This record gives sequence, structure tokens and C-alpha cells, in this order.
Amino acid sequence: MRIVIAGAGDVGTHLAKLLSGENQDITLIDDSKERLGSLDANFDLLTITASPTSIKDLREAEAGRADLFVAVTPDESRNIVACQLAHSLGAQKTLARVDNYEYLMPKIREYFTSIGVDSLIYPEMLAAKDIVDGLRQSWIRQWWEFADGALVMIGVKLRDNAQILNVPLYTLGSGLPYHIVAIVRDNETIIPGGSDTIQAGDLVYFMTMRKSIPIVRRIAGKEELPDIRDVIIMGGSRIAVRAAQLIGDSYNLKIIERDRARCHRLTELLSSRVMVINGDGRDPSLLVSEGISHTEAFIALTDSSETNILAGVAAKRFGVTKTIAEVENLDYITMAEKLDIGTVINKKKIAASHIYQMMLDADVSNVKCLTFANADVAEFVVKPGARVTRNTVKDLNLPRGATIGGLIRGHEGMLVSGGTQIVEGDHVVVFCLEGMIRKLEKLFN
Repeated sequence: MRIVIAGAGDVGTHLAKLLSGENQDITLIDDSKERLGSLDANFDLLTITASPTSIKDLREAEAGRADLFVAVTPDESRNIVACQLAHSLGAQKTLARVDNYEYLMPKIREYFTSIGVDSLIYPEMLAAKDIVDGLRQSWIRQWWEFADGALVMIGVKLRDNAQILNVPLYTLGSGLPYHIVAIVRDNETIIPGGSDTIQAGDLVYFMTMRKSIPIVRRIAGKEELPDIRDVIIMGGSRIAVRAAQLIGDSYNLKIIERDRARCHRLTELLSSRVMVINGDGRDPSLLVSEGISHTEAFIALTDSSETNILAGVAAKRFGVTKTIAEVENLDYITMAEKLDIGTVINKKKIAASHIYQMMLDADVSNVKCLTFANADVAEFVVKPGARVTRNTVKDLNLPRGATIGGLIRGHEGMLVSGGTQIVEGDHVVVFCLEGMIRKLEKLFN
């Protein structure tokens, strides 16, 4: 697949590196030679110093021959124009990064499609949605719904009080209301079999139905943790604004921001129920005065990964149950896990998940790259005559490193067993090690 990416910022560079490892034909363009650096020497991709809004430069980059043209520069206007030009030159699909939420409204999106911009992505809004999902339960690390909650995937850090430790999974019995789809231990992701065990300190991903979440909470030893009522956000970024707007009146919310002018802007943008405080969220005395000791959730969203991680550690010491930190430096994600930061938000991974979905030949409703696991989750829609409909699950010969977490038939979610027969129209949720989705998609075509 030929992919042209315009913009060598955080998202564009991460996406180019990710896709270059999959034998894709990748061209990365940017009008700054410094931003492109030595990427073409270290990764299997071509870099071109070019303007994404120059027809001459786009022709040089062969954007007209692209199966997918992605514009992710910091300027949404340039991204939109670049996609229009690439489309006019012959690009098959185009995607633009935007910063205006109104552009995502259905009627406006139809307009963009009509002018050659096939898809829009707003990473800050996607990150805000992940934050709000993370606040649903104080005891989870990650939450992802399929088909409006017909199936739910939750990531949970298990401690010594969990009920399912140190026993082979096959001894837990059959007919369980959950499916353990992955275990992360010492930075290694395990797609478990019946002989595998769960150990204290493991991050475990469960697939279940909404009605069975209390059962998962009980066996995970999390029943004593309080529900979330009070939330503090450190940093008044665009992600913070979108998260606060999505949260609405669900929680008692405070935002601590150092810049006074930004505080005034936050007050204008947000509901009067959101308390905006001008101060330094790293100041322990300020946190104490604002009630950190009886706050259930602390979210660090400054522009510094290091600050966010350290703030999360400090919040844990004050007794906060749920901590969320924006960590844009990928090298720090492992450190955040070792320091027991509950949920990590990374815009690059979030954006890459949504862009990756456009590359697949199969009908895929959702793709998610998991922050702490070297794994992906995809929701495939089964086409007529697909290979997965020819045998029961146990006879599909799924490659090692992949498992089916569950499926949605009609509007009903269900877990699968070896005897489950997948049929046309099912939405099948597959959990697999990173880089395997393209190998699996042929089963669903």
C-alpha cells in the first residue's frame, strides 16, 4: 500500500515509523528539513522536504498515486487544502487532522467528503474521550466499549488480593462471564492459553458484558475502592477543555492552570460548575488546600510528560485512587507503568489507531492500540463467505498471538468458546499482538 504522510510532527512521525515496519510504501513530507532529520536512514521510508499545499511538491511526492494520503501538520487549514489537492491529483483516500470539533458533526463531515477529504481526525477529542472512559470506574486502567456497551474490554492491575492468582486459567472452569484476552507482565504481552497463570502485579485485559462487570470487579479484588465523585485536572490544555465538556455534570471538577490568561479563557469556555484555579498543580500545599486527600481522580495534562508522571506519583501518595497522565514521550510510557501511573494517554497512539483502520481491506469498525501492551484490538465485520464462517472457533487455526475476545450478533454481545460458529454480519472483536491485524484480516474478507 502506498501511503503519503504530510507533516513530520509527533503524530506524523510516529505513524510513519509504525507503518514502515509493515513493508508499506511510505513517503513522509514536511517543509522543514530539520523535522525530517535522518528518518529515511533509520526507517524503511522516503522523506521529502516539500510543502503539502504545493501542487508541484505533491506531484514530486507522487501523492496522486497514494492509496492513502494523510495530512497531520499542526495547521488544520493546510491539512484540509493538502487533502483536497491530493484528491484532485488522484489519491484514493485522504485524511486530515483538525482542531475544530464542529467539523466532526455529521452534516459538516458530508461536506468535507464532497470536496475530497474522506476522513477527519481530532486527536485531542479522541484523547478526551479516552479520559472520560477511564473515569467510569476507579479500579480500571483502560475501558473500551463495542456496540454501545454490548461488549466491554477492561484493563485491570491485579494485586495480592485478587481471587484468580497463581492457578492455571483452565482450572477456572468453562462458561465464565469473562474472557481473559491478554496479560502484561514486565513489559511483555502474553496472549494466554489454558496453562498460563496470572500473578500479582499483572495488568490483565478482560472481555465481558456490561452486566458481568461487577463479577470481574469482585474476582479482581477491587470492591473496596470508592466510586469517583471528585476530579482534579492539572493543566488547562485543549484536551482538558474537551474532557471537561464531555464530563459535564457527572463529577465535581476542578482545573488547576498556571497561566492567568488561560484561566480566564477556561472560565469562558466551561460550565460554571467547573472550578478553575490559577496556581501550580505541582505545589503540595495548593493540592492539600483544594482537597486532594478526598479526591478520587487526578488527571495531569500539562505539556510535559515528566511533570505529568511525577504529578501522578504525588497524587497517589495523597491517596488518590485513580490517576491519569498524558505521556507523549513514548520512551516514558514504560516508566509510567513502573511508577504505577494508572492510565496513560498518548495522542500519537490514539491517532495511529484510527488512521491504521483506514488501511485495512477488511470491514473494521474499530481499531485500538493499547498503551501499556504491545497489542491491538480490532472489531471486524464478517463478510459473506468469509473464512471465519467455515469452521467453529477451535478449528480456525488462529495464528499464535491472537485470540477472539467476543462478538456482537445483532445488538447482543456474547463471549466465544471453541464450539462457537461465527456467521455473516457478526462483529468479531480480536485481540492480537502488535502488527498482526493485517495478517488476520484475510479471515474476515
